Amino acid sequence: MTVEYMNEDFLLQNKTAKALYHDYAVKMPIYDYHCHLQPEQIAVDKQFENLTQIWLAGDHYKWRAMRTNGVEEKYCTGDATDRQKFEMWARTVPACIRNPLYHWTHLELKKPFGITGKLLGPDTAEQIYDSCGEMLNTPQFSARNIMRKWNVKLVCTTEDPLDSLEHHQAIANDGFEIAIHTAWRPDKAMAPENLDAQNDWIDKLAELTDIETDSFETYIEAIEKRQDYFHQNGCRLSDHGLDKPYADKYTASQIEAIFQKIRTKTELSPDEVAKFKSAMLIEFGKMNYKKGWVQQFHMGVIRNNNSRMLKEVGVDTGFDSIGDFEIALPLSRYLDTLDSQGMLAKTILYNINPKDNEVLATMLGNFQGDVAGKMQLGSGWWFLDQMDGMIKQIDAVSNLGLLSRFIGMLTDSRSFLSYARHEYFRRILCNLLGEEVEAGYWPKDMKLLGQMVEDICYNNAKEYFTMTLR
Repeated sequence: MTVEYMNEDFLLQNKTAKALYHDYAVKMPIYDYHCHLQPEQIAVDKQFENLTQIWLAGDHYKWRAMRTNGVEEKYCTGDATDRQKFEMWARTVPACIRNPLYHWTHLELKKPFGITGKLLGPDTAEQIYDSCGEMLNTPQFSARNIMRKWNVKLVCTTEDPLDSLEHHQAIANDGFEIAIHTAWRPDKAMAPENLDAQNDWIDKLAELTDIETDSFETYIEAIEKRQDYFHQNGCRLSDHGLDKPYADKYTASQIEAIFQKIRTKTELSPDEVAKFKSAMLIEFGKMNYKKGWVQQFHMGVIRNNNSRMLKEVGVDTGFDSIGDFEIALPLSRYLDTLDSQGMLAKTILYNINPKDNEVLATMLGNFQGDVAGKMQLGSGWWFLDQMDGMIKQIDAVSNLGLLSRFIGMLTDSRSFLSYARHEYFRRILCNLLGEEVEAGYWPKDMKLLGQMVEDICYNNAKEYFTMTLR
């Protein structure tokens, strides 16, 4: 099917928007400070055999849509062939009108593959699959060359403190011009709900650091040793995945007693779990400050809702959803505790429930100072990573903070094709500004507006983080 769709002015509804995008936004590099790419694939400069491998594998967004369209699980996470899986995705795409997947899909086909004038559907599936497969099997479409096509300057992956970072070390030593950094994700260090898994993690930590973790003090000492290792390998950013903030009051003796119960695999009460998590978050906050790191908090997800499918296909397969947790009071206590000790690091807060946009935006305003944009409301995340979610996040930042200091978009993705999300965000940002300028809300000062757009797209993140570029 040949159509006039997604041309160069896609989403740009007025002259000012077009000028802001084409003259300013489009030329800015990409600073992707949070994603879930596999560093091994970058280290070996992986070649993907076909679109399914680079596009559908691990993509729970697409799997959720396919399931909603009645597609059997074997075509999502099962043993169907790559071609069969792609055909089922292609059958689903026409049903995705008004879902952001429709936009993302065609943006990702347009770049890097250059496919325009075609909508993905059952009638075009074979041609697009074969055409993209031929390109993917050429050196020009290796993992690194796809990143180059998008003008990526920095990528930050996400690793557990026990990770060896061997792939990051290999990349750092081979001359690759795009900076690949790691972010420290210590969630497993504070998950006593599963005592077997928690103790297994602690045992591995003790072995790796050669520190006998027989007390809470030595446990923190061992974790700090791993943070030193990450810092030596270029890490300047932590990431914490939370259902909600934890800021219960506790004493040192209480936490030591709780730690001993963990090590003896004695079941904790909900109150003890909350105190332990609270203590760990405070310790992590102090570590981040002392190292000069930025800290990120992703909050609000209910994970693994479908217990049957968890047993069948495992975690991170598309059975998570928005939660409804108390955010404001514990977050206030947490930030204030660190701030009152002079140990509050640069902080980025991401919410997944849209009701929390203004809650977080106003909370951040309580702790600004010293550094421009020190406290950031993160970009629309996960279920809010779409046009409506992005606009609501931009509105909250604008109304209650300074949009001009916002550090912009990220992919938060496992796919090398997801850099299109930066383009999507930039088009939405430019159109939003353009609409309001042409309505007379703001002066039509293209130098001022253009600089603001360039800063949000790239410059602010480059200045905010201390990770080195190549």
